[in-house]
Amino acid sequence: MKAGTALSAVTLAGMGATRPARATQSGNFDSTTVRTLAHQLSQQAYQAPSQSLPSALRNLNFDQYNSMAFRSEQALWHGENLGFDVEFFPRGYLYAPRIDMNEVIDGQSRPIAFSPDMFTYNDPALRVSEDIGFAGLRLRAPINTPGVMEEFCVFLGASYFRAVAKGQNYGLSARGFANGTGDPKGEEFALFRAFWLEKPKAGVDSVVIHALLDSPSLVGAFRFTIRPGETTVFDVQSYLYPRKAIAESGIAPLTGMFYFDANDRTRVDDWRPAAHDSEGLSMWTGSGQQLWRPLRNPRDLQFSAFSDVRPHGFGLMQRKRAFTDFEDVSLNYEKRPSLWIEPIGDWGAGSVDLVEIPTPNEVNDNIVAFWRPQDALAAGHEYVFTYRMYWGWDTPWPTKLARISATRVGEATDDSHTRFFDLDFVGTPFDTLPEKPHFHLQCRTSAGEIRNVVVEPVPPIHGWRSTFEFAPGDAKVAELNCVLADDNGPVSEEWVYRWTP
Repeated sequence: MKAGTALSAVTLAGMGATRPARATQSGNFDSTTVRTLAHQLSQQAYQAPSQSLPSALRNLNFDQYNSMAFRSEQALWHGENLGFDVEFFPRGYLYAPRIDMNEVIDGQSRPIAFSPDMFTYNDPALRVSEDIGFAGLRLRAPINTPGVMEEFCVFLGASYFRAVAKGQNYGLSARGFANGTGDPKGEEFALFRAFWLEKPKAGVDSVVIHALLDSPSLVGAFRFTIRPGETTVFDVQSYLYPRKAIAESGIAPLTGMFYFDANDRTRVDDWRPAAHDSEGLSMWTGSGQQLWRPLRNPRDLQFSAFSDVRPHGFGLMQRKRAFTDFEDVSLNYEKRPSLWIEPIGDWGAGSVDLVEIPTPNEVNDNIVAFWRPQDALAAGHEYVFTYRMYWGWDTPWPTKLARISATRVGEATDDSHTRFFDLDFVGTPFDTLPEKPHFHLQCRTSAGEIRNVVVEPVPPIHGWRSTFEFAPGDAKVAELNCVLADDNGPVSEEWVYRWTP
């Protein structure tokens, strides 16, 4: 794309020094409009969107904000039998920035106007007549019951968005871009500051949303093609334009919560077996390795990088799917989605990075995973990343390898400084077994010693279990790797684990 390309008829109004940028003008719209807008905006200094609110909406608490409910009959495309409609979030509480909303019909864009009549108010004082705009949007479709419109996707707050598949509850989130995640100097959060919603045709099972990403360091143009269902799929085209060099970029970032499970509950006094959005990071490397990294709630921030070239995919996964895995009737962790990222095209060299942040409760998101390109993003360049997101119950591809269904860690019985590990394997390799199967565990550690390895069948889970002891010695950190094998070689994915005291 050449600099100076015309902005079509959609522009950022008010680019003067005294007014924040807004993307609200009517005009022609095509597949290059937001991309062109993002490129030109990246040549200018960053201006944050307006956060000014009427006094009645300043300093709202959680309950006050949630008391302003969108009227479903006011939804965009309501009653038009298009398979989708769109509701909007009010501004206030944690969501002060004004986010511009536009509808696109047959190549023409028009602003979506705010009206106080779009909402109901438990407190009449919260109803304001000013044109305050919106904070975000939610998509609805008959995802669970024919003819019943239900929310399945939300874009709200910074560049966060989340979705569910049929029968699921919300859990982890995704973001448009990450910058400096895990850096002690602090993280910069980009913002989706404008959306363009393409009106779908009748009978089409997908909806297209364009979004303009903005931050002091970078501008981006995103195109989401979204298909809800048994697995909810997003096709994502992203074009990134750095204003300045970015050394710690994060592509396709995923954010979730891990509080505790059987592998890490040392500091937790809780009656439930587990509490988390996701239990592990799954990776399918460019060389064909399938890796499983159980998540932890560490004492200190942990940053892990898994170097790769042309990755097949990665994701934060929830493999436990029984109510008894969590025993929580209100939070239903067993119904929270896994999210798998499938790169489209050659992403080159880089790493899947994992950030684990200590959390004292299950309120805070403390897990982040993303792709970090090997080279820094240079100012003034265009970077294109295309990928597919699968929000669902599992990875979208089958595997012939056994998978780790549980990781349990505890104190060894004869030594309080030694840790006892229990790994359960289930899957295809155990469907048909010879009369005397011979499995063994191949283990290695970067520090300390692995000893007393045992492998045995576990008929109740139709799988196999391996246990071992890990003596860390004086080590402060150790990287453990294990894979189940038979006489012909590995039969399972590779278990990778970071031990810290």
